[in-house]
Amino acid sequence: MKRVCTGLGILLASVTWQTSAVTLAPAGAALESREIRAQLAPRRYTTLAAEIGAKINRLPVAEGAAFKQGQLLVQFDCALQQAQLAKAEAALMAADTNWKGNQKLAQLNSVGQVELDMSKAETLKAQAEVSANRTLLGKCQITAPFAGRVAEQKAREQQYVQPGQALVEIIDDSALELEFIVPSRWLSWLRSGTAFQVSIDETGKTYPAKVQRIGARVDPVSQSVKLTAVVDGRYSELIAGMSGKVLMTPPQK
Repeated sequence: MKRVCTGLGILLASVTWQTSAVTLAPAGAALESREIRAQLAPRRYTTLAAEIGAKINRLPVAEGAAFKQGQLLVQFDCALQQAQLAKAEAALMAADTNWKGNQKLAQLNSVGQVELDMSKAETLKAQAEVSANRTLLGKCQITAPFAGRVAEQKAREQQYVQPGQALVEIIDDSALELEFIVPSRWLSWLRSGTAFQVSIDETGKTYPAKVQRIGARVDPVSQSVKLTAVVDGRYSELIAGMSGKVLMTPPQK
């Protein structure tokens, strides 16, 4: 019986040691044996929202179409805002006329200082109203903050929208980026500018790319780090959202 127990103890010790060996195996080694996947993403992207409540008159750039920086993307119906500006400008004219008249009367000692100061304050108030209405009127058009393409229109012409409502999603696809995870041990040879290839599933072609940025920290659990790369060149068939396999291997020692 003692011999059987001793053999069983040796067997259990052997199993325990093997299990511990698997647990202690570097996570980076498992990552290194896997296929590294990446997805094409635009360099810049944003969603443009309404800053005023108004009806959309025009959406001159269709979904998927390209636009230049500063080009009109959304035009609102702002007849009410224009009328409010005209009203504010008329009030400013009246207040300014009254103030100038009081200034002349003050030179003749025909008006008190309080009345003069009040007329000046009314003029300044009217100027502020005009400035506020001009600023509001400036929100009646939304122009492109950068050159790119319209990814999605979230509203339609003749639709009334509220302040803060999303209208148009735009992307800058002048340079398509790749984000992917690699083993942290690769940091011994990876550098910004390191060239590699990426095979895109949708086109079935391979394209040159280069590392642009290396993540600021290593994940201690998976022993991996995130890389950001850019496709080296312009290829009309490539669009954001495509994915593929990163063809990058460590140099032979």
